Amino acid sequence: MKHDSMLKEVPVEQAVGMVLAHDLTQIIPGKFKGRLFKKGHVIREEDIPALLSIGKEHIYTLRLEQGYLHEDEAALRMAKAAQGAGVTLTEPHEGKVTLKSAIHGLVKIDKDRINQVNSLDQVIMSTVKTNTVAEPGRSLMGTRVIPLVIEEEHITAVERIAASAGQPMVEVKPFRPLRAGLITTGSEVFKGRIEDKFGPVVRSKLAALGSEVIEQRFAPDDSETIVQEIRRFLEEDRADLILVTGGMSVDPDDRTPGAIKRAGASVVSYGTPMLPGSMLLMGYLDGVPIMGLPGCVMHDPYTSFDVLLPRICAGETITRADITELGYGGLYGC
Repeated sequence: MKHDSMLKEVPVEQAVGMVLAHDLTQIIPGKFKGRLFKKGHVIREEDIPALLSIGKEHIYTLRLEQGYLHEDEAALRMAKAAQGAGVTLTEPHEGKVTLKSAIHGLVKIDKDRINQVNSLDQVIMSTVKTNTVAEPGRSLMGTRVIPLVIEEEHITAVERIAASAGQPMVEVKPFRPLRAGLITTGSEVFKGRIEDKFGPVVRSKLAALGSEVIEQRFAPDDSETIVQEIRRFLEEDRADLILVTGGMSVDPDDRTPGAIKRAGASVVSYGTPMLPGSMLLMGYLDGVPIMGLPGCVMHDPYTSFDVLLPRICAGETITRADITELGYGGLYGC
């Protein structure tokens, strides 16, 4: 059955007492865009001027046939199919359902399945990017269909795609409170020639994710001293994360990358294809993440450190493939 056979067009002046089949939107440029009348509203005589003001000289009444869904129900079923942990749903609004974060955490979106859904006809899933940091209430995904009425088989196809991987299409992973050991290298800071600028920045970035620097130690440009400070954090079993700042370039006095390797770390990558932050080192030492942070972390608001840190705080292990993927869309400055 065609959609048109389920819809009856009625002049608005003759619609008093009839029930609206869908939300009606009002747009006042620069002032307002939103729902003027909600689906299910019974039209009254006094509603006619408002309906005419938004260009509605006719309205639809709807009689759904078997095998068809109203846009609201379709959007809600799509949203429920995609929903994972840490995600809440809104009620349908103007034919759309919004999935929002229920917690402060890391958003995980299955891009491949989102693309599969959007390759289907007449259905839409629009999302933020995976690995976005979300506060409670942040919108993560919107679901809707194009027509007012859609064949149920379209939504069933969406539900099959959503269930195909055995995990949600969208979820929010909570951040774990990590204890970070911070080692600041550089003889100029160690000997008091200049003030340390790394500490306050790193503390602030960790605090924003619910973690903290438990201690900051200073080391000169001496590999053996840096190795000792790294091992101390590990041997004392106090740090869930070790951050070594400074000394990450190719200058002769920059000892940090070599010291991290000498301490026994397995280096995932020294260097990332992202700017700023290309000189960052990512590794693991006896299962503890260890990072060598380049100078840009002090002054650039968004670097490769800001990309990787939330994932570490959410309990993820960073791989070489994760580093490789930073290059596409990774030119933020420099």
